[in-house]
Amino acid sequence: MNIALIAHDAKKKLMQNFCIAYRGILSKNQLFATGTTGRLIEEVTNLSVHKYLAGHLGGEQQIGSQIEHNDIDLVIFFRDPLTSKKHEPDVNNIVKLCDMYNIPLATNIATAELMVKALERGDLEWREMYK
Repeated sequence: MNIALIAHDAKKKLMQNFCIAYRGILSKNQLFATGTTGRLIEEVTNLSVHKYLAGHLGGEQQIGSQIEHNDIDLVIFFRDPLTSKKHEPDVNNIVKLCDMYNIPLATNIATAELMVKALERGDLEWREMYK
């Protein structure tokens, strides 16, 4: 499965800790991330992450393009709802694209944990039909 990992600045440490906790499951999948998030994940987990540009420099748009081309199976996007972003439309675009293309999306730790455990059980294998 192809998993996109995105985290706003205030949530990057949470993303690192999440990836440490679920390293075993994540290591069996292809990981994609915006630039800084991907680098931070690699530093603490030694997981291989395909890194795009930083989110505000177009990385979220690059991941959005992958979603549109059915190349992403799951998105984990730890967003900071309390701090407005200059690139907020790009943030909303990821959510919209996931809805349009039926891509499972987790925007908080509780949902992300459920999704990763579902991934481990094989509950997301239905995504293979779309490829």
